[in-house]
Amino acid sequence: MTTALAVGNFEFTADIQGPDDGELVLFLHGFPQTHYTWRAELPALAALGYRCCAFDQRGYSPGARPGGIAPYLLESLLDDVIAIADHLGAARFHLVGHDWGGQLAWCTAAIHPDRVRTLSVISRPHPTAFLSAMKRDTQQAERSAHHQRFQSPDAADDLLADNATTLRKMYVDWGGVPDDDAEAYLTLLGRRPALDAAINWYRAVGKTKINLAELPPITMPTLYVWGTADSTVGRLAAEGTADCVTGPFQFAEVPDIGHFVTDEAPGLFTELLISHIQKWETH
Repeated sequence: MTTALAVGNFEFTADIQGPDDGELVLFLHGFPQTHYTWRAELPALAALGYRCCAFDQRGYSPGARPGGIAPYLLESLLDDVIAIADHLGAARFHLVGHDWGGQLAWCTAAIHPDRVRTLSVISRPHPTAFLSAMKRDTQQAERSAHHQRFQSPDAADDLLADNATTLRKMYVDWGGVPDDDAEAYLTLLGRRPALDAAINWYRAVGKTKINLAELPPITMPTLYVWGTADSTVGRLAAEGTADCVTGPFQFAEVPDIGHFVTDEAPGLFTELLISHIQKWETH
């Protein structure tokens, strides 16, 4: 059940489950998804006494959709994470991210290490490892070609043309999202204002003042999950992530699973996440 989370000047659509006094687990979704991607993880962790919050991020939530590209700088997205944790009264929290949410999770953990108890990321490598792979691996550049295509002002229109044929194809090509789940995402992202705002995350990449190539090392216990069939992230970037973490690190390589792990293999990440958080919850 969703609720409106009023934080600062924005109102985020969120799903919050679990006891108010439980340790906070904050979930950050990626593109082209919504907080729906965490539908298995929230009730499972809430049943164990954790307070879980998954929200539709800036641009995705109708009440947090400023116009233009500048509001989607990484700095502002990072501020949202900290502001929501503050709003929920969590001095420290467990952080979980996938895809773009993973990029944001890595940056939050690197820049605010005092706030993050544990870090768990699906698919998106550490930003420094990702940038290195883009330079060293021509296949990784090809895997990430959509980053450049999304710079076009017509990107949202192209994805939504002919009943969102191209966007629907991404759910299949990137990792076998079942039709019913794709339709759930399209309930929001099938509308141009939401999709265009979501694409602004890509358009704002080159304007950030955060030096992704020189982020501080990740010091807290970290779980990184990568599917070997992920068409957007190659092995070089995935394996290079270990070099960017100085804290306890678990690299969970999932055979034959693509980019959308929580959709393609429901429950698989849930078990990995619970094990990781419970192992390090007092860190």
